[in-house]
Amino acid sequence: MASSHTAGRSAAGQPVTTSFLLANLHCPTCVSTIKAVIQDSCPGHVRWVSPNVVTSVVSVEHDPAASITAMHRALEESGFEVSGVTSSAGESSEVIASNTMAARDHGNMADHADTSRPTGTLMRWMSSSWTGNKSKTTRSDIRQAHLQNCQQCRESKPHSAEEKEVHDTFAPPSNRTRATIPSKATPSGPQVKMSTKSFVTVDSDETLGFQPRWQATVAIGGMTCAACVNTITDELKKRDWASNVAVNLVTNSATVELSDEAKKDDLVETIEDLGYDATLDSVVNLNQGATKPREARPCWRVSLAIGGMTCAACVNTLTDELKKHDWVSNVAVNLVSNSATADLSDRNDVDRLVETIEDIGYDATVDTVIDISQEAAEIGHDRTVEIMIDGIYCDHCPSRVVNSLAGFRRQLDIVQRPTLERPIVKLTYTPEAPEFTVRHILAAIEASDTALKASIYHPPTLEERSRVIQRHHQLQILYRVILTAVICIPTFIIGIVYMSLVSTHDSSKMFLMKPWTSGISRAQMALFILATPVYFFGADIFHRRAFKEITNLWRPGSRTPILQRFYRFGSMNTLMSLGTTIAYVSSVSQLIAAAASQPEQVEDSNFYFDSVVFLTFFLLLGRLIESYSKSRTGDAVEMLGKLRPTTATLVEDYDTEKQTDSIVQADLLEYGDVVRVPHGGSPPSDGTVVQGESSYDESSLTGESRLVKKTPGDEVFAGTVNQGGPVLVRITGVSGQSMLDQIVKVVREGQTKRAPVEQIADKLTTYFVPVVTLIAILTWVIWMSLGFSGRIPGHFLDVSSGGWVAFALQFAIAVFVVACPCGLALAAPTAIFVGGGLAAKHGILAKGGGEAFEKASHIDCVVFDKTGTLTQGGEPSITDSEIYPDSSTEVPEDVKSRMLAGLRAIEESSSHPIAKAIVSFCAARTTQKIQAQEIHEVPGKGMKALFRGPGEEGNFELIIGNEALMQDFSVDVSPRVISTLQKWKTEAKSVALAATRSLSSLSSSSPSQQPTAFTLAAILSISDPIRPEAPAIIRALQARRTRVWLLSGDNPTTASAVGRQLGIPDECIIAGVLPTEKAAKITYLQTTLKRRIGSNAEEEDTSRRAMVAMVGDGINDSPALATADVGIAIGSGSDVAISSADFVLVKSDLRSVVTLLDLSATVFRRIKLNFGWALVYNLTAVPVAAGALYPIVSRGSHVRLDPVWASLAMALSSISVVLSSLALRSRLPLVGFRARKVE
Repeated sequence: MASSHTAGRSAAGQPVTTSFLLANLHCPTCVSTIKAVIQDSCPGHVRWVSPNVVTSVVSVEHDPAASITAMHRALEESGFEVSGVTSSAGESSEVIASNTMAARDHGNMADHADTSRPTGTLMRWMSSSWTGNKSKTTRSDIRQAHLQNCQQCRESKPHSAEEKEVHDTFAPPSNRTRATIPSKATPSGPQVKMSTKSFVTVDSDETLGFQPRWQATVAIGGMTCAACVNTITDELKKRDWASNVAVNLVTNSATVELSDEAKKDDLVETIEDLGYDATLDSVVNLNQGATKPREARPCWRVSLAIGGMTCAACVNTLTDELKKHDWVSNVAVNLVSNSATADLSDRNDVDRLVETIEDIGYDATVDTVIDISQEAAEIGHDRTVEIMIDGIYCDHCPSRVVNSLAGFRRQLDIVQRPTLERPIVKLTYTPEAPEFTVRHILAAIEASDTALKASIYHPPTLEERSRVIQRHHQLQILYRVILTAVICIPTFIIGIVYMSLVSTHDSSKMFLMKPWTSGISRAQMALFILATPVYFFGADIFHRRAFKEITNLWRPGSRTPILQRFYRFGSMNTLMSLGTTIAYVSSVSQLIAAAASQPEQVEDSNFYFDSVVFLTFFLLLGRLIESYSKSRTGDAVEMLGKLRPTTATLVEDYDTEKQTDSIVQADLLEYGDVVRVPHGGSPPSDGTVVQGESSYDESSLTGESRLVKKTPGDEVFAGTVNQGGPVLVRITGVSGQSMLDQIVKVVREGQTKRAPVEQIADKLTTYFVPVVTLIAILTWVIWMSLGFSGRIPGHFLDVSSGGWVAFALQFAIAVFVVACPCGLALAAPTAIFVGGGLAAKHGILAKGGGEAFEKASHIDCVVFDKTGTLTQGGEPSITDSEIYPDSSTEVPEDVKSRMLAGLRAIEESSSHPIAKAIVSFCAARTTQKIQAQEIHEVPGKGMKALFRGPGEEGNFELIIGNEALMQDFSVDVSPRVISTLQKWKTEAKSVALAATRSLSSLSSSSPSQQPTAFTLAAILSISDPIRPEAPAIIRALQARRTRVWLLSGDNPTTASAVGRQLGIPDECIIAGVLPTEKAAKITYLQTTLKRRIGSNAEEEDTSRRAMVAMVGDGINDSPALATADVGIAIGSGSDVAISSADFVLVKSDLRSVVTLLDLSATVFRRIKLNFGWALVYNLTAVPVAAGALYPIVSRGSHVRLDPVWASLAMALSSISVVLSSLALRSRLPLVGFRARKVE
């Protein structure tokens, strides 16, 4: 129950936010009533009211002088059941506290939802009372038992209520107070001041000079159609602290960008004020990147094959000898696999390592050399976890938990202390496996008291919250379906079987049909008795919401303009309530009229009691099936999340001979832990193979079914399946940072982005209910006028009493019932959700969501980047070379060696594939190494470096790049060299040129004389093989009338040669483009190319520009990807989160481009089909229900749509739209989607 206090504890003048949890807040129609009631309860003191249908919470911001008790009383007097109250002033309700304790763990969420389900006033009251008493008794017993065993608790005084905090069951942990254990301050982190009372965190966003932004994700319940989406979106856009609002009907969620993190409560309250339930899922700081790692020194991990080891003594000899060198660390020698791994501080020490092993008397061969500097830096990443502690029963237990962590004060910060009401501690620490992990933290907590049990707490995800909301709504309907179904059986027997099918001479029928009183038969009275509970307890869900919608709209003080109230009101609930109410009330009126007139017999056709029962049953059944089907369209994220195993086999003491295996929870693993992945198992997180060889099925992530071989040093991903022998994997991505987590995040983000085509449904549904209501009224008036005026034959009248009024009323009821805007609202989002899931199944991540799908379905031109996209890019090689080609004399070998060493030094600083090829080329021809003093990049052309050596001949400058760079530095290139370069270009090879100039008198500061001119030192040709599937992909795109362009930074000759091999004409090749110019070239194509129309590939629509897609590597081409209408990043792998593309292809296979375009076209064809069907249904069904076909006589009766069958048709219309979208998952021709094979 609500507290009787007011918000007086707030600072004077400081607004107070109070939230009321209502058990019977279900739809947007409640919102206006609640606003009016609360405003009237405290006139002049309420600033704003925000009901939320999803969370059933009403948030109120008011002055401290406002009485919370008055608001509570006003809500209850208005028929709302207040289950709990919380206030920013510190007030809380006992109900909320008990609910929080009852739903601590994740598994109790459904139970929490079940106990609050509105299955009727009496059942809710009994259920909540029993649950509350049970929880209270259990809690009291536990506390009493604890007091008997704890002297400190018995002697101490209980804390005041003001010191306790109560948190919503599903709300994320509050971060208003930050408590820390004294620790060493980090320069990059926020400065934390510690006090005995409060802790102040100084935010650094303002210092950085940008406006902080937060993205809030909210689970919303109670939305039924596009009108609900529009209501929430429009209201949030009115708030100056909210932007980029995206509300999703299918997932029952919304994402909103906030200007201040503190506005997250206002966000929830705003949504709740509208009459929807809202639960805050997460708040992410958009300005804050990943936690900065500690500075890590360079480190390379070398794997070697060792020959000659026979026993453990050999292992010890090797290990001990290598550990004597300070440049070697983490030595691990394995006798069984005849291998060893060691970490080196300098890559140049690889040869020294081999020599050292060989000097001991063993053979050594280098297998792999891996730069783990970046991986080592990951160890310094802070990790934030929440730990739930079972066994906290008194006010001193939280302090005991905090004290147990004092030994780790240099390694962790306590962000949020546990409390008696919320026994969850939130802390941030720096893991250093295996010395310090979360496992040590849990062990320390449990060691402080044997009654305490600690475990990682995972707040419910957005999908889990959405499932709870959907389950709650489905249970509401299910109970009513069961009630109505039970009553349908006797109703069918009496109203259909006996009245229509059984012979008139049957004794039982004669008994039922015999007038009982006032001409009313026993059957009619039985149907009245059966229909009454259905109307009041089955269809009540429609009546309550419709009533609240209307009363809210017309309440005194409503800000809705008078005129607008007539053409923008109501929802499907209004139509359903009107249909059942008119049928029930008119039938009851006939009973009253019969009682007054005392006729001998009243015809059965005058009553619609059986229609009320069947009508309600079909309406509820249709909504239940629709709700269930709708929940199935958005399960792509849920299925991806299930790929991750929950447990793992941890290999302890991996670097020693005393290895032991233990089963641990996957979320207890840290970076650097080694786990064993058996056959058929999946890595618990991303990692690197350190021992063993196997093959992995990565189809769950990439969509490619072939097995991928994994050897030591190769990366494996969570969600993939080991199809070979067991391997040992070192964890490199903890929970939340794996590739699977990033894929889930991208898919989830894509589902929140609506397609522009959905705006059509928004506009239509805005005026749907008023239009249908007008049609129903006109239908009733027209038929009644025609009957009374004699314009229609008398035999049309098929009712014995009620006359033309009752006759016309049947058509009006049918119109109310048959109209359905749900199909229009679900046409686009359900298809897009299914399409997003299919895309993820084929290794395509739809970051752009529905908008990207819509644009991709209209693509006219696809632009490919050359290097790494159409070509393999991974390992190009130098195929031709000439050293000092224009030299007339023999160049000394030491000069060549020094020049090649300089080239290697320059290109080692670059990650470009061609740079790696040049490094490999130079390393194979010289072992000399020199260090560049200065390296400068010439954008789009090459590199320039300065070298200083011990002698005058060692001082020189070197440039490496394309021909344009040579021209900039006036390098003389002979005609013969030009001819050679041209020949290489025609062979589709890239070329690179290097030139040097001597600085013979270069001192430590500056040269004393002018340096000589640059001399051509080398020409190289680089072959980057074309992807095997590329030519077929180009042909497939051209066959579907899609223009293909090639965009390359290479020279025009080489680009043209590549184009000829691929089948791209020269006029569709743009070469010599600098990286900074690619976006401008995309803009050029967008402005010059025109949309193609019709089946003729040459026919163009000159009034509309072409839609251009760009396919690139996702990072280097990011400006062009962002400029294109659709950006497609290929082979970005684990970098999907930083790609600026609309779509990310997880696997580096161009076939996915064709799959993407085909899928997008299929999805939008299905959206058009759904829209077409929903429109045709309503445009056809409404006139038929209104009696357009009634003059036609078939088999002796007029053609009409009875209200009962109209309700069934309405239910099937929305269900058919959802099933149409789900059919995309099938592989049936013309029904489902099948990716075509491109060979």
